[in-house]
Amino acid sequence: MDEQNRERVALFRYGIIAPLLNEQVDRATYLAEVSAKTHEVPYYGSKEFTPKTILAWLRQYRRNGFDALKPQARSDRGQSRSLSGELQLHLVSLRKENQGMPVTVFYDQLVQQGEILPQDVSYTSIYRLLKKEGLLGKGIVRSPERKRFSHDTVNMLWQTDLSDGPYLRTGDKKIKTYLIAVIDDCSRLCTFAQFVPSEKFDGLRTVLKEALLRRGIPKMLYTDNGKIFRSDTLHLACAELGIHLLHTQPYDAASKGKIERLFGTIKTRFYSLLKAKPASSLEELNERFWKWLEEDYHRKPHSSLNGKMPLEVYLSQIDQVRMVDDPAKLDPIFLKRENRTVKHDGTFSLNNQLYEVPERFIGQKIEIRYDEQGVHIYEDGKPVARASEVNFHDNAHVKRKRPAISFADMQGMDRKGEDRE
Repeated sequence: MDEQNRERVALFRYGIIAPLLNEQVDRATYLAEVSAKTHEVPYYGSKEFTPKTILAWLRQYRRNGFDALKPQARSDRGQSRSLSGELQLHLVSLRKENQGMPVTVFYDQLVQQGEILPQDVSYTSIYRLLKKEGLLGKGIVRSPERKRFSHDTVNMLWQTDLSDGPYLRTGDKKIKTYLIAVIDDCSRLCTFAQFVPSEKFDGLRTVLKEALLRRGIPKMLYTDNGKIFRSDTLHLACAELGIHLLHTQPYDAASKGKIERLFGTIKTRFYSLLKAKPASSLEELNERFWKWLEEDYHRKPHSSLNGKMPLEVYLSQIDQVRMVDDPAKLDPIFLKRENRTVKHDGTFSLNNQLYEVPERFIGQKIEIRYDEQGVHIYEDGKPVARASEVNFHDNAHVKRKRPAISFADMQGMDRKGEDRE
C-alpha cells in the first residue's frame, strides 16, 4: 500500500472516531450503530468493524495523532489507484451535468469519450462513487426538514464557503474576485475572510491558515461540496489538526445559514461602500474589507446573540480556545500532494513546469508536496529532498561528469588493438 492509500485509510478511520473524539454522541449508542453497518473502506473495500476496533483507533489517535491511524507500510508501494481524488471530482462534475442518464449509459460514454479506460476503471467503481455522492438517479431533490441550531461554545463549529466578489477595474481590464470566509457558529465572529482572484484551493488555504492562527482551532469545520472543500489536502489538514470535517448534503446549501447570512450582510453593508468609492486593486479591497470587518461587523450588536457583539461573545470564552502552538507546523500540513514518476533524465513535470531531482530518484514513483514556496519530495510521510525548476540555459553549460576508465579497461583496449594488427 502506497502512502496515498495509507492516508486515505487513516482519513476513513478518523471520520469514524471524530464524533467520539469531540464527544458529539453517546459512546455506547454510536458504537452500536457504526458496528452494525458495512463500510466502504478505501483500498480494502467492504468491511465491518467491532466496537473494540473503533475504540482502539480512538486510543491510537489520542496517543500518537493522525499518523497512528495509518496502516503499517507494506512492500507493495507504488501501485496506482483506479480512481484518484482529482478523477473522482471530475467524474462527479460530469455526472451532475448528465444526472438523468442511466449509470450504464453514463459509464459507456466515459469510455467512449476517453475519460476512463475500462481496464483501469470498472463499472462497479463508477457505480459505487455515484452512490456515495447520491448521484445514481435523477430523482426529485427535496429540501430536508431542518431545525435551527446554534452551539453554545466558541470554536465548536466553524462554517466556511466561497461567494462571488466585486469586479475590479485596472486600466481597461475588469478583474473578477471571490470572497472566502469562515465564521464561528457560536459567536458569529468572522474568524477570517479574504478576497482572492480565483476559485482555486490556494485561496482557501490562505484563509484557513490565517483563521487558525488568529482565532484558534475548531472542533468541527462545516462546508459544502465544492471542489476546493472536497480536496484531499483539506481532509488531511483537518485530520492532522484534530478537526472533524463535515459536508452538507448535495443540493442543500441552505443548511449553512450562518455563513450565507454573513455574505448577505457583507453585500448589504460593505459593498454599498464600494459603490461610492470603488477599490482600485485587490490589496486595497482587502485592506478596506478587514477594516470594516473589525470596526463594523464584529462590533455591531446581533439580534441572534441577544444584542451582544460577535467579538464580545468570542472574548468571553477566550479561555476555552485552543490556539496553534507552533505556526510553522501549518505550512507543511497544507501542502498539495501528487505522485510523479521520475524520467531517465531525473526530471518530472508539474503544472506545465519541469523539475529536476537527485539521481537516486530516477525511474522511481515519488510523492511530492508543494505550494508557491517550493516542491518537496516525501518518503513515508517525511521530507527527504527538494525539487528545483529546470533551467535549460544553465544546464546547457554544465560540465558533465564522464565515467572514469580503469587501468584494467585500458589494458583490455590495448590488447584488442594488438589483435587487430
